[in-house]
Amino acid sequence: MDRKAKIVIWIFALVVLGIIVTEIVRPRPINWNPSYTAVDRIPFGCYVLYNELPSLFPDDGIETVQESVYNVLLERDSTERSNYLFINEYVDLDTQETHQILDYVDRGNTVFIAASGFGWELMDTLNLAINSDYSLKEGSAQLSLTHNRFKNEEFELSRGVFNAHFTSVDSLNTTILGNISYTQQNFLEEQSNVQITRPNLIKVQFGKGDFILSTTPQAYSNYYMLKGNSSYVAHTFSYLEKRDVLYWDDYKKAGRRTIDSPMRFVLQQGALKWAYYITVCGLLLFVLFKGKREQRIIPVIEPLKNSSVEFAQAVGSLYHQNKDYSDLIQKKINYFLAHLRNQYHIETAQLNDQTIQVLAARAGKGITETKNIINFIIELKNKKFHSEKDSIELNKRITAFKQ
Repeated sequence: MDRKAKIVIWIFALVVLGIIVTEIVRPRPINWNPSYTAVDRIPFGCYVLYNELPSLFPDDGIETVQESVYNVLLERDSTERSNYLFINEYVDLDTQETHQILDYVDRGNTVFIAASGFGWELMDTLNLAINSDYSLKEGSAQLSLTHNRFKNEEFELSRGVFNAHFTSVDSLNTTILGNISYTQQNFLEEQSNVQITRPNLIKVQFGKGDFILSTTPQAYSNYYMLKGNSSYVAHTFSYLEKRDVLYWDDYKKAGRRTIDSPMRFVLQQGALKWAYYITVCGLLLFVLFKGKREQRIIPVIEPLKNSSVEFAQAVGSLYHQNKDYSDLIQKKINYFLAHLRNQYHIETAQLNDQTIQVLAARAGKGITETKNIINFIIELKNKKFHSEKDSIELNKRITAFKQ
């Protein structure tokens, strides 16, 4: 290996080392994705709550569940009275799991579920209906409990709240334990805000046991446990009776760590795993010894020119020369709406309040910015004549929104 090749290798190694060091020292952005697992310390994980369970339930044995609820309930000791705790963004129980958990509660046990949805079969059996209000004003939600001991306490929710609440319950078997209050606002119409209160925590009697259901799982996350709302969690858990065992579900979680790649099967099979390792080692040895041989000069092949940009510029020049701004603006709007449908899967036949909210959430843009560009498009659609200024302004706004 000559001196020039050694210099190139050293430069490459230093660049790689610099990239690694930069990634290590660079501050990591906060992960706001909902996880609710016992090991995640991100804002919407449940690390704090999980480690506080022994103090919240000092007389109960805590068992962490890492498998399907069907298997756990099928193999458990039926003579023990227990509580089962589910916290996740959405708890979807299949038919077998639903039947098993209904039988479990019917025998005198309690299931606590905090989620924005509980699966169609369970909700149908308990005669429940849930809805989310997308006109929730961020930072305006408050939680409260109906019990006389907690009536004067309110708990603030500042972010990450989708305002799921119960719209229909079985009044014969259901007790309202808590409510969520929020400010409802309309983004397209200038009108006063309206204060709304809806039930978000209920107790449903089923057989000899109870379901305690909450539509606000965010309240049990690390973020709100450390923001001063831990008392709310303790108050809601006070409805769980003392039992022999408390099952903590860590299986039906949005942030559960699973391996879905084909390598999972390969590495789980002993023979395939060793065959894979031997193949990798063989390839490394081949590269090591083959790399010592000189390589012929690779000829430079010029890439094909992309004429589509020049074509688009030529067509655009024709429109401006003819001063047909209305047709040009109409095509720009159609192409932009098609981009929104393809990129964010949004229905653009009617541009309304819901379109603005869904687009802002999926595109990661602010409500004000999204509302401005949609209103500008509506204004241009309603105009009969357009100017060059309108065309330039539309192009600027579309380019800024796509960035």
